[in-house]
Amino acid sequence: MSQYARILGTGICLPERVVTNRDLEKMVSTSDEWIRERTGVVERRVSDPDTAASDLAVVAATEAMDRAGVTPDEIEAVLVATITPDQIFPATACIVQHRLGIRNAMAVDLSAACTGFLYALSVAQAYIESGRYRRILVIGVDLLTKTVDWGDRATCVLFGDGAGAAVIGPDPDHGVLHTILGADGQYADLIIQKAGGSRIPISREAIDAGQHYIRVKGREVYRHAVTVMASVAVDCLNHCGLSKDDIRWLIPHQANLRIIEGVSERLEIPMDRFVVNVQKYANTSAATIPIALHEAVIDGRIVERDLVLMVSFGSGLTWGASVMKF
Repeated sequence: MSQYARILGTGICLPERVVTNRDLEKMVSTSDEWIRERTGVVERRVSDPDTAASDLAVVAATEAMDRAGVTPDEIEAVLVATITPDQIFPATACIVQHRLGIRNAMAVDLSAACTGFLYALSVAQAYIESGRYRRILVIGVDLLTKTVDWGDRATCVLFGDGAGAAVIGPDPDHGVLHTILGADGQYADLIIQKAGGSRIPISREAIDAGQHYIRVKGREVYRHAVTVMASVAVDCLNHCGLSKDDIRWLIPHQANLRIIEGVSERLEIPMDRFVVNVQKYANTSAATIPIALHEAVIDGRIVERDLVLMVSFGSGLTWGASVMKF
């Protein structure tokens, strides 16, 4: 390979408002003990009513660009992974591009739910490896607290808001080694927001039926998530000629601590080699992996040339894994 796609800098943005499990006890029939036992979540960040995906994305992207030493004029593509865009159209990526002062760059949203960051990273990887672009901004951002029914304890305890960003550029020595992506639409109803598209447009009837809220079939999701995340992780390692012992850190999608522990057990990789922050932020969908990556880099856990495995699953169902030499 003539060049790899390397992460040159990262950044994050998290809303200031913290909602704890104790706070939720006052809003819905649940308890701190129940939430911790089933999800591992202790608290989550919740955005203000007037905050949109682009607001968090711009802050995260600005930090990533600063850390990468890249100016807006150098960015040639803006990829935003989100299922909670500012609006259905235009793409949130176009809004982010404009607000960052990036001119004439490709800008597009990708909708792969919680696997969105890895899907966007794979697109960036292909462009960088081909030589088409040299500087690409990849952002994962979701504000799922705006889609939850705060009276439904099965879903409202699971989600939080946040954004994570990375600047991708070429490197002759190290970067993303391989990425595998997949999907299976027969499970599309396991994690779904029914209303708001062309199948069920927003209407008074849809709202009265609660079809604008996200719904999750938790037991089925758990079973598929553990199986597919472990499987795609192994496939990705095998393709690279690596073993699990070669990996310094594994960054999983932060949906649920029990799912992460299930993946750890299946892969026989101890939890002390997993980057985990679900207890602080809950499930921020496409933002979970870039947020966890950023924190692990900033606090010194991940250092240059560490082998890092990122793995995720999401609504669709979608899934993916990516191995990189950081």
